[in-house]
Amino acid sequence: MDKNSVQEQFGAYARTYITSRPHAKGASLQRLVELVEPQPDWQALDIATAAGHTAFAFAPHVTHVWATDITPEMLTVAREQVAARGVDNVTVEHADAENLPYADGRFDLLTCRIAPHHFPDIDAFLRESVRVLRPGGILAVVDNVVPEGVAGDYVNAFEKLRDPSHGRCLSVEEWLEGYAQVGLELTRQELLEKQMVFEDWAARHDPVMQSYLRALLWHGPHESHEFLHPQSEEGQTLFVLREGLFIGRKQG
Repeated sequence: MDKNSVQEQFGAYARTYITSRPHAKGASLQRLVELVEPQPDWQALDIATAAGHTAFAFAPHVTHVWATDITPEMLTVAREQVAARGVDNVTVEHADAENLPYADGRFDLLTCRIAPHHFPDIDAFLRESVRVLRPGGILAVVDNVVPEGVAGDYVNAFEKLRDPSHGRCLSVEEWLEGYAQVGLELTRQELLEKQMVFEDWAARHDPVMQSYLRALLWHGPHESHEFLHPQSEEGQTLFVLREGLFIGRKQG
């Protein structure tokens, strides 16, 4: 999907990200802060900030955070949240993750959470991230991950049917290779599960599409079924997605 289409898709749902459970309260948010150990003299850049949850989580621990996004409606929501929270060290700006408008070596920390699977070119995002980090700077990424091979292709197709802005989730192995290719020293890696409520996840669609997605969830190939782990509980359908957390240090 091209960037204009991604902007249109996210613009239509921008306000839902204020209260989106995985974005606002997911376990990976606090875990990211704990593992990064941000320092009070750091300048931080948050990519694809959406409603700003990651930027706000780091703001109390650093000098300043630039919260950036490519979608105008998201930037409006993030600015409203800055004002509502009374935060004075977060600046909201437009920035393309694959072509960042910042000088080389400007930031001590770059964060990006639950977003790269929407980027057309994740390799370009990684290269740009390393470019704007100072030597010794930290890149901290959280994103949905999939199994390798056919099972991963199935999960990606399942996600894309629900959300056309979905590009491609990488496997853990692909993330590790991507970090290595841009010269990042991996300092921490974790895998976190998040339980999804199918009815909430598919709510944006009409009943026909919801039924189709439900069938794909329950009746996929064995490996993808094991990965998504659907189950019924108290009248709801639950399933599992996995987030990979990757922290790397720029060498030099």
